[in-house]
Amino acid sequence: MESPNASDNQCSFCGRSREEAELLIAGQGAFICNQCASRANEIVKEEFKAEAVSKAKLDDITAVSPKEIKHYLDAYVIDQDKAKRVLSVAIYNHYKRLKRIAEGEEVLVEKSNILLVGKTGTGKTLLAKSIAKKLDLPFTIVDATVFTEAGYVGEDVESMLSRLLQVCDYDIRAAERGIVFIDEIDKIARRSDNPSLTRDVSGEGVQQSVLKLLEGADVLVPPQGGRKHPEQNLVKINTSQILFICGGAFDGIEKKIASRINRASIGFANIALRESTDDDLLSFIQSEDLLEFGLIPELIGRLPVLVHLNPLSEHALRRILTEPKNALIKQYQELFAMDNVELVFENEAIELIAQVAIKRRLGARGLRNICEKILLDWMFELPLKSKEKVRTVTADHVSACLEDFAD
Repeated sequence: MESPNASDNQCSFCGRSREEAELLIAGQGAFICNQCASRANEIVKEEFKAEAVSKAKLDDITAVSPKEIKHYLDAYVIDQDKAKRVLSVAIYNHYKRLKRIAEGEEVLVEKSNILLVGKTGTGKTLLAKSIAKKLDLPFTIVDATVFTEAGYVGEDVESMLSRLLQVCDYDIRAAERGIVFIDEIDKIARRSDNPSLTRDVSGEGVQQSVLKLLEGADVLVPPQGGRKHPEQNLVKINTSQILFICGGAFDGIEKKIASRINRASIGFANIALRESTDDDLLSFIQSEDLLEFGLIPELIGRLPVLVHLNPLSEHALRRILTEPKNALIKQYQELFAMDNVELVFENEAIELIAQVAIKRRLGARGLRNICEKILLDWMFELPLKSKEKVRTVTADHVSACLEDFAD
């Protein structure tokens, strides 16, 4: 073996000379000092330790059965049983797949990204958040409406990975096994019937960019987010192991479903389908309806798990207010308790709140807005330490506070 030139006797990593280093080890055409060798050893140990921790994490996740995942979701999400079952199985299968990859199995099982379709306030985001919390996974929510094609005002789609990376404290290995929830995915549908002559910079072009992430690729990501530019350091993230969950309301897709059903109906066999309401029609959604809505075929193909969420009934909204571990009424009761005031809701008041949410088609998300209106004045007075130690929300109080909600 040819020894390095004696005149270049310095560490090839840090540049220390033989006189500055305690020990200089010669290799093939290079030197390394004892300090760099020690640091390299630490890095190797950290990498193997991180790999072992990551594998142990996968073992913990795959030890949780789909039934256990659904049971956990039941404590936080009311109704939507079918969606919870589908999600539980999809998440479990995804991490079984990651475990096989970590064990070096030759048979590659492709990941199954998920598309949640449901009206606003039906629990799409809550389902994704609850799963991430249960499995203690890196998780981030992004809004598809902020993305535009490169060169236009807005964000690159790669910025969603920047947010995931930030959640992981810039641990690339952890980020590459996380979950990204893309909300409002329906807002990037191509507008073929748009009469405007301006370019659809947040439509089909963005879908093409999202497609690259969903199918799995090495993506250069700006760690701090924002647009990429030549002077910014970029980090490479492989998305083949990241699970993407997309959600959207897809307003108006019921008409496309009804049209397809009517075209397929023969005789009296499908009269029930033709007479279904918009809320019922969503349960018959298929990939071709998404195509008609404006999603490109390639994107639909990368979202093989299609789940619809049912609109919430008045009974479900009442349960959402009181039953889950993080029920809205429990949250406000905790806030009042901090000021030594007991907050009580009468059953008639809870029923009226649910009725208002149904009437205004606000879903579960609108319940907080309604409660804020009802309790605003009381919360304003709380710091005054009123002598009243019990505040009771009655139906009359709800009606008085929500006069502007009347038809």
